[in-house]
Amino acid sequence: MSFLTLENVSKRFDSVVAVDKVSFAVDRGEVVGFLGPNAAGKSTTMRMITQYLEPDTGTILLDGHPVADAPREAKRRIGYLPENNPLYGDMLVVDYLGFVADLRMLVGPARRTSLAEAVASTGIESVYYRPIGELSKGFRQRVGLAQAILHRPDLLVLDEPTEGLDPNQRVEIRRLIGELGRERTVLLSTHILSEVQQSCSRLLIINKGKIVADGRVEQLIAEAEGAVQITVEAAGKDVAGALAGLAGVRRVEALRAGAEGRVAARVSAERGADLRPAVFELAKARGWSLYELHQESGSLEDLFRQLTREEP
Repeated sequence: MSFLTLENVSKRFDSVVAVDKVSFAVDRGEVVGFLGPNAAGKSTTMRMITQYLEPDTGTILLDGHPVADAPREAKRRIGYLPENNPLYGDMLVVDYLGFVADLRMLVGPARRTSLAEAVASTGIESVYYRPIGELSKGFRQRVGLAQAILHRPDLLVLDEPTEGLDPNQRVEIRRLIGELGRERTVLLSTHILSEVQQSCSRLLIINKGKIVADGRVEQLIAEAEGAVQITVEAAGKDVAGALAGLAGVRRVEALRAGAEGRVAARVSAERGADLRPAVFELAKARGWSLYELHQESGSLEDLFRQLTREEP
């Protein structure tokens, strides 16, 4: 049984269908990236999982039980960092986390332990007694993460947790998310595609309210249309033309011409093809001097564009 399951979940706002019969399952302990262009339905789906919104149709289950049947118990097991990270800027960090602990009905030794663990896990000891409004964006995100994990949730839902951060802050928040994911199931939405490859083992892509891809990151990239590319640099006669004639080649793009008749080209091959042996044999047959023969993996950007591009 999967830990989190969505079954044909839909949500409409007036005439706009934001989420259209979405179904997927997440196992306990997974860190799953949730991608999609703007207005694709990511945030709406996350808000339904966290029960800030109710689906119009379909069912959301936690450990096989519909969250709608026991919403209070389900919320105790879910931590949520919204995209806009709504903090009270005039409160001290210590007071804000105490307020969240009150809302979570944490008392006694469990309260003290939970606060200490959340502060230590997110590295906010140095700003614990400062006003939230005086903190940098990076520390505000850390405070948001601290409130999300304060009650030790089983599921952590993070909507654009690194939005607006500089590269150094992103690295720190990404490292923190990786550590949090060791003990929890994490659903992570982001526009920074490199974060998915570095933080997540599985990927969901949503477009126009529908799931268009679901699988392990490496597998989806490998299966992307046009993902196989080979860089060739050789000296010889009609290098680009001969490469274009190989079976399975879709396109040859000239990169540069160098001294001694050297030509570099990028060869795009059909999905799943490995042209390197054929290129090597071609070079040997034509007497080329082969300087480079390198196969590149497809990128997550290629996959994302392929699955979310607008139809002409």
